[in-house]
Amino acid sequence: MLRRRMLIMLGTTLAIVLVLGSYKGYSIYQQLQKLAAPPKPVYVSAQPSTSQPWQSRLTTVGSLTAFQGVELTSETRGLVKHVYFDSGQKVVRGQPLVQLNNSVELASLATAEASLGLAKLEFERARDLLKRQALAKSQFDRLAAELAKSAALVDQLKAVLAKKLILAPFSGTIGIRKIDVGSQLSNGAPFATLQDLSKLYLDFYLPEQNLPLLQVGQKVLTKVSAYPDELFEARIVALNPKVESNTRNVQIRASLDNPDGKLLPGMFAGLAVLHGEEADAVVVAETAVTFTLYGDSVFVVEPKLGEDGKPLLDLDGQPQLVARRRNVESGERRDGVVEIRKGLKAGEQVVTNGQLKLEDGMLIKLVADPATLKPATN
Repeated sequence: MLRRRMLIMLGTTLAIVLVLGSYKGYSIYQQLQKLAAPPKPVYVSAQPSTSQPWQSRLTTVGSLTAFQGVELTSETRGLVKHVYFDSGQKVVRGQPLVQLNNSVELASLATAEASLGLAKLEFERARDLLKRQALAKSQFDRLAAELAKSAALVDQLKAVLAKKLILAPFSGTIGIRKIDVGSQLSNGAPFATLQDLSKLYLDFYLPEQNLPLLQVGQKVLTKVSAYPDELFEARIVALNPKVESNTRNVQIRASLDNPDGKLLPGMFAGLAVLHGEEADAVVVAETAVTFTLYGDSVFVVEPKLGEDGKPLLDLDGQPQLVARRRNVESGERRDGVVEIRKGLKAGEQVVTNGQLKLEDGMLIKLVADPATLKPATN
């Protein structure tokens, strides 16, 4: 009986060992099959590098300033009698804008002009009497002084009267009106703005090390958020002869025409100062370049070659492709592309999407870039 039980336990143990051994052997066999199987390609997107005209740029931001812009004020105080403009109106130089109450000045001027007329008559009579030696020279001099005094008083009152009529100092566009008829206008109080929008200034700063690359007349390209698809051209008109001690930046001013009045003073502008000569450069999509502290690199798409040096084909008869890491020297980035100064030729295909999964020499298969696919429409 005991012997029978021992035989049963031994047989059971042997069966378990055989089952576990078979399972382990099959698992090892599967792993060997996977290792022996050809590696599966990694799906990536790629684009060829291109050659295009390229000119170096210094990019920064700035703000727009009016070519001429003032706060309109009065030199004297008074009650507003007439307002000759509306908010947003275009005016020309010398056009009347505001008439202050001038009744007192007009009355004073009339009195002074009457006194001037009398002084002229007395002076003419005295001159005739002096010719006939019927008047003392001292009396004639007194009348001449009275005539000059009366004329000066008339000129003074005319000048005071002229200040009661405010004229446009230059042609431009009036801002929001802040006065009405009957308002009391104080001396120096602004009642509107006047901006000449036919031309604008673009003020911006650049680091002092860029100063040798700048000169008057240099072209500047600028954009504003109000018109993101439109590019405006300006020219440098002045370089500040002093570097800001706090920031070590130099201030630059450019001017640009604004015939349509699209641009307004105070707008924020992104800009690029063009320098150097325009030349052809190799450029790739910005997503194709891997930027690191140790250098920049791209994955170049190449055919996989056999021992005979000929491209190998896949099951579909298409050439097998591999990704080769290549170190490059990158330059400026602009509008989603990067200038490649060394390490790449125009026309070479580089991986633009999926390179994070790649290693040097890995087998790849090209697919369309997801960013370029258009969503389906119903």
